[in-house]
Amino acid sequence: MTFIAIVDGAITTVALPSIARQFHLTTAALDGVVVVYPVCLAMAIPASAWLVERFGAKRVLLAALAGFLGSSALCGAAADLGQLVAFRAVQGLSAGLLFPASAALLFSTFNSSDQVRISRHMIIPQQMAPAAAPILGGLLVDHLSWRWVFYVNLPVGIPAMLFGLLFLTEHRGRRPGRFDLPGLLLSAAALASVMFGISEGPNRGWSSTAVIVALSLGILLLAAAVIVELRTTEPLLKLRLFTDRLFRDTNLINLVGLIPILGAMYLGPLFLQQGQGRTALESGTTTFPEAFGVLLTVQLAGVLYVRIGPRVIIGCGMAGVCAVLLLFATSDAHTSLWTFRGYMFLLGIAMGGVFMPTMVASLAGIARRDLAQASTLNTVVRQTGGALAPAAVTTALVLNTPVAASADPPVAAYQHAYLVLAGIAAATAVFAFTLRDGPARAAARGTTTTSASTPDRRREDAHH
Repeated sequence: MTFIAIVDGAITTVALPSIARQFHLTTAALDGVVVVYPVCLAMAIPASAWLVERFGAKRVLLAALAGFLGSSALCGAAADLGQLVAFRAVQGLSAGLLFPASAALLFSTFNSSDQVRISRHMIIPQQMAPAAAPILGGLLVDHLSWRWVFYVNLPVGIPAMLFGLLFLTEHRGRRPGRFDLPGLLLSAAALASVMFGISEGPNRGWSSTAVIVALSLGILLLAAAVIVELRTTEPLLKLRLFTDRLFRDTNLINLVGLIPILGAMYLGPLFLQQGQGRTALESGTTTFPEAFGVLLTVQLAGVLYVRIGPRVIIGCGMAGVCAVLLLFATSDAHTSLWTFRGYMFLLGIAMGGVFMPTMVASLAGIARRDLAQASTLNTVVRQTGGALAPAAVTTALVLNTPVAASADPPVAAYQHAYLVLAGIAAATAVFAFTLRDGPARAAARGTTTTSASTPDRRREDAHH
């Protein structure tokens, strides 16, 4: 179910030139079509945990999927830009509920040892989606219409929804308290402002008034949200979960580590198309091997997780990302497509040691009653890291591009951008090797730990 939401977040960019021609606009005028999706997604995430606890993960998941599919059909049928942006906003709101609800349902159904095994399969659509999006988008736009970039969600999503109705088992956590409206307003406004500022910073310039106002307002609202949520008995975002060291540290790795990982995925097509003058199809088929590298490593990581724990796997994975990024930094205008494909495959191998272990380990010390809240916080962190990645890449390119060549960065600018990403990956790897993963190893083996939250979780597991 999350596959189509991930694809939809990336595939729309491919269709922008065709949409611009349809509505007689410039591509730059369609910026709202792209930006409104992550902004609205961020606004919906804070409410997801309360909704899951109130109505159950299955109901929220299926309702969000129905909203996503309905808005996809409306996007495809949009008669003008205003309609398209409005329906795209509904897509983002639906996706903001879809991601945390699906994660809450998964981790409330399986224990830690099963989560490792299941995650080895769950990672397949999550990695195939961003890799397949550019190729799929190009084929749909070239051979059908830009409208099929949205219509394509229906033949995939409708069977998934029917399957969920028939076979998913409902799970509902503890009865939630009163809805935290102040927390929703503050956190949703803060996340939306920050996401807008991060998304628009590279396009409008970090010194532009709109970006400065958005980021400043977002930071102030975020600080206010933290104060309010920590003082609220039943907060919408249970920030106290970050007192669990493993949860806090794995989320920090996710936040910072996603910048070089997703940054490389964003930078690759830019280098191939702008730095080397390749076509969009050549770019898509060249970056795609990353997915195969991830699928190969994640199977091995799943086996090693129980034996050696997540710390070594994550640390080695991030160190591998750093090494491959240094290889990318040697690419120039004459680097062959097959050499670049080899680098992308190696990047995928390194990435496979990061995603699954951090996801499973982050919830190892969390009580079952808090899984919906923890999944929501995980989603906030991942979405923020995902937004920071292209912003970091674009900023690095701009800083290393002469003013006279701002529309066409030189190859050296891409090389410097890869070096910046490698530095971030190296710092993350060092931090990952300090991870105290005792609770995660114990949970994967089915043994006890001294974590304060573990007894509660054992009692709840016995009850369920």
